[in-house]
Amino acid sequence: MATDDAAGRTPTNIRIGVLALQGSFREHMFLLQKIPGVEVVEVRTRDELESVAGLIIPGGESTTMALVAERWGLIPELQAFAKAGKPVWGTCAGMIFLAESAEGQKKGGQSLLGGLDITVSRNFFGAQINSFETRLPAPDCVKSYGSTDDFRAVFIRAPAVLAAGPEVEILAEYTLTPEEAVVHGREKVIVAVRKGVLMATAFHPELTTDLRWHQAFVDMVRKHSQQPDKVPPSLFQNLGRIPNRPPDLPVYGKEFMRAEQM
Repeated sequence: MATDDAAGRTPTNIRIGVLALQGSFREHMFLLQKIPGVEVVEVRTRDELESVAGLIIPGGESTTMALVAERWGLIPELQAFAKAGKPVWGTCAGMIFLAESAEGQKKGGQSLLGGLDITVSRNFFGAQINSFETRLPAPDCVKSYGSTDDFRAVFIRAPAVLAAGPEVEILAEYTLTPEEAVVHGREKVIVAVRKGVLMATAFHPELTTDLRWHQAFVDMVRKHSQQPDKVPPSLFQNLGRIPNRPPDLPVYGKEFMRAEQM
C-alpha cells in the first residue's frame, strides 16, 4: 500500500488548490504532484476555490496579486474560505495576505485576508538584489517526515514577522547578521508561523526539492478536511483545472531545483 512519508502514513485522497493569479504557483503544483493521494488544481475563480479542501497562496508580487484578486472579485471569497476553517498556507507574498497587519505597504495599501494575528514587514530583507538562502532548524511538523534536522530556506525580497499574538505558534526564526541587527535593532525575526489551520512562511519551500513543508501542509489539510462546497467536477469542465504544464517545469529550471544535500 502506498504511503506518503517515511513514517508509513497511508495517503488519503485530497484536493488542494494553488491560487494561480501570479507568482510561483507552478512550482507549488510541481511539488504537490509528488505527494501520493493529492490532486492539485489551479484556482482563479470562486467555483474553483469552492472545489478544494485546502489552498496555497504562493509567493509573488503581493500588491499585484491583491489587485488582480480584487478585480476578479476574489477577496471576499478568499476571506470566507479562511474563516470557514479551511486550511490555507501562504508563502512570502501569501504570508502578507494572511497577516492581520502589514508595514511597508505601497501607497494606498493592499487588501489583506487576515486570520493570522501577526504583524509583518513587507520587504524586511530588502530589494530583489538582497535575496539569499540559508539553512534553518526544522520544526517538529517538518522533522516528522525524516531527512535532516534543518531545511533550506530561500528568501526572495522576503517579508518577516515583527510580532505574533499569543495563540500563534512560531515554527521558524532567522538570526540576523550583525549588520542586519544594527539596521533593524533586533537579533532575530520570525519567518514561519501557524495558528490552527493557517500557516505562513516568509521563505519559498517550493523553490527547493525538499517536500517536507508541502507534506506537512497536506497532512494538515487531511486532518482538518471538510467536504468541498461543490462536488469535484469532471476533468473536462473549467472547474479546478488539472495541471497541464510541461514536465520540465518549474520555470526556474532543473539546475536551480538541484537535489538537496541531506
